[in-house]
Amino acid sequence: MFDNSKAFSSFSVNDLDQAKRFYAETLGLNVSDQAMEQGYRLLRLHLPGGGEVLVYPKEDHTPASFTVLNFPVADVERAVDELAGRGVRFERYPGLATDEKGIFRGGGPHIAWFTDPAGNILSVLQQEG
Repeated sequence: MFDNSKAFSSFSVNDLDQAKRFYAETLGLNVSDQAMEQGYRLLRLHLPGGGEVLVYPKEDHTPASFTVLNFPVADVERAVDELAGRGVRFERYPGLATDEKGIFRGGGPHIAWFTDPAGNILSVLQQEG
């Protein structure tokens, strides 16, 4: 049934222009801004390694309480340093002990969480292997 389909994910934001600046300028992703026939816009985040995520505006947007997008990286500490240099603030969650940079090293891949301007949770995580 899905042999020829190209699955994708999506999530909402409260301000599409702010999201576009964050994903394109702060994170450095290739972002397409698409006008829809119904009179609204959406963003396509073209992810490294292929695939894409749709980002759409939602007036009553509520950020998800879970990670919506993970970025595997070769060196999580270097990625955290680079993102922090671009103004990204890393999150700390109760019950998950992180180091001074905000990296959780307590089992599984080393990971650091941050949010986009709409409050959606993203992460950089150490690639295995």
